[in-house]
Amino acid sequence: IQNFRAEARFMRALSYWHAMDLFANPPFVTDADPIGAFLPNQIQRADLFTFIESELLDIEGKIVPARQNEYGRADQAAVWMLLAKLYLNAEVYTGVPRYSDVITYVNKITGAGYSIPGNPYYQLFLADNDTNGAQNEVIFTIPFDGLNTQSFGGMTFLVHAPVGGSMPPADFGINGGWFGLRTTSTFVEQFPGEENSADGRALFYTDGQQKAIDDISRFTHGFAIQKFKNVDVNGNPGSDPDNHPDTDFPMFRLADAYLMYAEAFVRGGGGDAATAVGYINQLRERAYGNTNGNITTNDLTLDFILSERSRELFWEAHRRTDLIRFGQFTTQGIWPWKGNVPQGTTTEAFRDVMPIPASDLGVNTNLQQNEGY
Repeated sequence: IQNFRAEARFMRALSYWHAMDLFANPPFVTDADPIGAFLPNQIQRADLFTFIESELLDIEGKIVPARQNEYGRADQAAVWMLLAKLYLNAEVYTGVPRYSDVITYVNKITGAGYSIPGNPYYQLFLADNDTNGAQNEVIFTIPFDGLNTQSFGGMTFLVHAPVGGSMPPADFGINGGWFGLRTTSTFVEQFPGEENSADGRALFYTDGQQKAIDDISRFTHGFAIQKFKNVDVNGNPGSDPDNHPDTDFPMFRLADAYLMYAEAFVRGGGGDAATAVGYINQLRERAYGNTNGNITTNDLTLDFILSERSRELFWEAHRRTDLIRFGQFTTQGIWPWKGNVPQGTTTEAFRDVMPIPASDLGVNTNLQQNEGY
């Protein structure tokens, strides 16, 4: 019972972290509140940070040890990873940097037996990523099963939405694409050689696609991304004939922890340069298949880390939070179609936080809209 309770508290903390990151000041309910219908009070971001931190610290020793739980369920390493995420963004959330705490909790993760698999990068995102070796890197995953977890969101969206144009749907384990998602030229340019890069993370589909997005309504404008697929390492499609994928979503993985260590080191949180460089080179050796992409200590800058996070973690739901932490989401940083103009433009700082939905404001009179909206 203690383990199940700790897992439930972890999931609540994870959900509140998402709410804090996106909306800053969400409605707040705990098991201390009465049973039944009532209007929850709003909590301020710094106070919610304290609550999430205290919850995670309390369950750290109560939840199942790292790598000992059933696949897809939270364990001690998931708690450590969420704490490290909390501390990495603490300066945004509270105004107080906590980079030394990032190093502390990443060290716990790296000592728990996770590893960067020898598989090529693309195999992390296939239908058998729960068994093909990718699972050795994943700290917390959201499992999807084509027969038992059917939805038109989640991985169904991430597999179908990027497929269109001349892309063969069968290569993705589906019977048709949704002609939706593409990428901007700014992301393509993060890779040396762009679409011809030796970096194996440059998973672009370019046949019939132009690099620039002149018209966002035309699928052939912008390179397509072929990251998530509903096929296994041998090209066999997933279990569902109606194309709901078996591909699991890697919410937290070791590569992210490695990059977090490097960033915290550069920001003055402690650790050492050799470890940070070694972690990044593990990722780049997988990406290049050799040491040609390896870096040295002189390359280890914040600009490099932000760019490397884009190359390693794209489409894994990290970029908005990263850009805010680096001061590049609103008043700085420009990419095509930012601000809804083709060449991109800066936007107001208040947009670092999402608006409280009008439907919530209309129901709960205890909520106040975030500044600027």
